[in-house]
Amino acid sequence: MAPAALGGLRGKHKMLLGQTAINFAANVFSAAFGLINVIVFTRLLAPAEFGTYVLGFGFAQIASTFMISWLRLPIMREQARGDGTDVRGIIVPGLVLSCLLAPVAYVGAPLVGLSSLPASAAAGLALAIGFFETGQELLRARLQAFTVMKATIVRAVLVSAFGVAFTVVGHSGVLLLTSSALAYLLAAFAFTRDAWTGTVIRYDGTRLIGMAKAGIPLTVSLTLLALSGVIDRFIIAHLIGSAQAGQYSAGVDLVRQALIIPAISAAAAFFPLAVQIHANNGAAAVRSHLAECFEFLLAGTLPACLGFAILSAHLANVILGADFRSTAIAVMPIVSIACAFQIMAYQYLHVSFLLSGRNSFYLWNTGSVLAFNTVVSYLLIQHFGPVGAAWGRLAAEIFGFSGALLLTRWAFPMPTPHRRLTKVLIASVVMAIVVRGLDLAAAPSDKLALAVLVPIGVASYLIMCWLLDIAKSRHHLNRGLQIAGKALAQLRLGGMQL
Repeated sequence: MAPAALGGLRGKHKMLLGQTAINFAANVFSAAFGLINVIVFTRLLAPAEFGTYVLGFGFAQIASTFMISWLRLPIMREQARGDGTDVRGIIVPGLVLSCLLAPVAYVGAPLVGLSSLPASAAAGLALAIGFFETGQELLRARLQAFTVMKATIVRAVLVSAFGVAFTVVGHSGVLLLTSSALAYLLAAFAFTRDAWTGTVIRYDGTRLIGMAKAGIPLTVSLTLLALSGVIDRFIIAHLIGSAQAGQYSAGVDLVRQALIIPAISAAAAFFPLAVQIHANNGAAAVRSHLAECFEFLLAGTLPACLGFAILSAHLANVILGADFRSTAIAVMPIVSIACAFQIMAYQYLHVSFLLSGRNSFYLWNTGSVLAFNTVVSYLLIQHFGPVGAAWGRLAAEIFGFSGALLLTRWAFPMPTPHRRLTKVLIASVVMAIVVRGLDLAAAPSDKLALAVLVPIGVASYLIMCWLLDIAKSRHHLNRGLQIAGKALAQLRLGGMQL
């Protein structure tokens, strides 16, 4: 590879680390407030009311995905090029047309067991989420990670503040849905200038129809993906009741907030970069970039998944309300492992479909996962209750990962560096053995276990990363020490001059 191209790739790698660090910081902040929400809401709301909230929020996410996903494709494929292309002018009328689908969402809400008031709140929340996420997608495409971080933080703070205030007053799932909608809207308006300033609105019916046709596979696949993520709780509500759906969702959502959010942070950074590298440097360059992304993504998520599975009982007892703990302890370890397969499929392998333009493959993969998950979960929930839903989710994610890996053979071949994967796996297993062994030997209280075992797990994993040089950890450590040494030398020099 030419020196100029090599230098460019190194620059891209540094950009990847910077973008990921900012996204990760924002989402850690968001997850922290999400943790506060779980602690408060599972104590202030009865399981049935919490069930109403999670069912309504899940339906709002599905409806929002259906309404606006067709707009994501031109943003990801054109706005993300970084060559001055600006699609915001045509996105605005598209967003307005999408909002006209809100009454359809209200009509469809009873199909998942929502009554009139929760259906109205869920439809309003869907609109608010759509407006907020479209602005975020535009900022990500332009690699404005710091602004995305600020918007994420504002949204997280508002959701928590309004949610706690409304829940204390009413102890109602409907009020909690309403407060969330208000929080998303205010956060979106707060960053309207950053996302939309300079937009020249133009209505082009032919262009919009073309965008809609091109976006149908992505829209359907992402809608099915959103439905697949919550179908188990809808089935539980249908077969057992909303209270059990709320108890199950508390544990599942706790896992997803802790594990999926960091993976989405990394993917949000390397998706646009992969598009730029592919357009400017070709297939070979983007494969090298993706191999590094795969190692980086797995190194950050696999140990977290294993650690969460091991410590799930302690986490549930400390974080969740008493009415939610027993179900969460049973389902969290299973869902934690399922998240590892979900991350590899949706945050990595699906990049293949974007780069190759094989949008229909999103549909094939997510549609098959939804069908598989629905059938398996329905059967298992009938026999094993909420725990059956967790096993169904694990089976579905393994099925989805296998299907996505197979489809990449006919799309853009994704690098799967087995040596790098093996090193991450070894480091993660060593960490898991250390944490589980100490937990069994000491049998500490829940709070003490988290205070002691989490730092030990992190330290043991970082040591293994250094020994195995995972994700170029030695290079980054040496580089950090050099920067720190130079800064310290400058401070000493300045002190001597004074």
